[in-house]
Amino acid sequence: MVVVVVPIVGVTLNSAFENQAKRAYLEELKASSYSVLTLAEVEGHKLVMPEVLLDERYNVSQSGAYAILSKTSTAALLWRSASMLGLSFPQQLQYPKLGESRFYEVSLQGKRHFVYSFSVSYASADTDFPLTVHILKDKSSFTADIESYRQTLWQWLVGLMVLLISVQFFWLYWVAKPIRQLSIELNDVELGESQQLEQRYPNELIPVVEQLNALLINEQQQRQRHRNALSDLAHSLKTPLAIIQTEAHLSEKVLQQTQAINQSIEHQLKRAQSAAKDSWRQKVNVTRIVEKLLDAMSKIYHDKGIVFESSLEDELKFKGDEQDFMEIVGNLLDNACKAASHKVSISSLSKNTQILISIEDDGCGIDQSKIEEILKRGTRADTYSQGHGVGLAIVKDLVESYHGQLEITHSERFNGAKFSISLPSF
Repeated sequence: MVVVVVPIVGVTLNSAFENQAKRAYLEELKASSYSVLTLAEVEGHKLVMPEVLLDERYNVSQSGAYAILSKTSTAALLWRSASMLGLSFPQQLQYPKLGESRFYEVSLQGKRHFVYSFSVSYASADTDFPLTVHILKDKSSFTADIESYRQTLWQWLVGLMVLLISVQFFWLYWVAKPIRQLSIELNDVELGESQQLEQRYPNELIPVVEQLNALLINEQQQRQRHRNALSDLAHSLKTPLAIIQTEAHLSEKVLQQTQAINQSIEHQLKRAQSAAKDSWRQKVNVTRIVEKLLDAMSKIYHDKGIVFESSLEDELKFKGDEQDFMEIVGNLLDNACKAASHKVSISSLSKNTQILISIEDDGCGIDQSKIEEILKRGTRADTYSQGHGVGLAIVKDLVESYHGQLEITHSERFNGAKFSISLPSF
């Protein structure tokens, strides 16, 4: 508003001053025309004027002030002041009707001049003698005054604009300071460096801060209750399973199933423990974890002679729990290694606030018609394509818990399977 309003005020003031100055010039020229007309006399159809006028400007050659008397009907020159000596008669003069006047501009010797023309008629006993008086004044002084005023006006207005913008900037900076502080505190909470908003805020923000703190406390309590319930359930199942496993008459198949259940319980206990870290507030270095997993896979599948290719963007940070990320990428890499013949590739890049990770192998791929069934929890996928499917349901659940996506397609590079996931990043 300052940038828009101040120039408008400047233009308005400049226009008002220019109009006022023109009116002042008009009144001056009008007064000069009356003084000239009072000295004019008509004798025998001839105009008689004194040799010297009272205003010295009209007596000095090319002084910038000129007076001309001419016939109204024929525009014939009747008289001109001594100041017109050496100057040609201007051709652009106007001749208004009797009793009327005009104020306009003409060029004289390459300079602009104001002109006031007024038509009158001297009446005698037997005839009328109409004439027009023209008063000319050089416009240079007017232009200089306007330019000086304009320069001074804009200097003050620019200074005022800078002052107002500076005041507004510092005022807005001061007003927005609590908002910036709130943003910093929220970022600290997100990074796990703080549990609640602790700074003092203006009265307008106190309800928002209190509601945010209540939301954070409620989230922590719900997370703790969920963690405790999951831990209690897992512990309550471990004891009966341990007793069952000690039974001597159990078949090998039953023991394998109970061992699988026990491993699943261990996995859930581990997840309950990792949840205590508030995974949504953690930063995980993607490159470091992927390199660690590739090193482990190269040792596990050393006999297959798999060649690993990696193209990882630097400084990628996963916004979540490290164990979850290792389980997602580890499961996909493990499945790719089992299905691959010789090559496994992994690449990562950032896009907006997402990490895009692609894992490809040169195995026989996955039938597109079986993908939905493979991702169903409890479905054994090994029969669809050797190696793929183990833990894919868990991977899908973990990815979706972070509002990400898991996509299974055909690898154009290796003619095998391609797993693409998107996860949140910092």
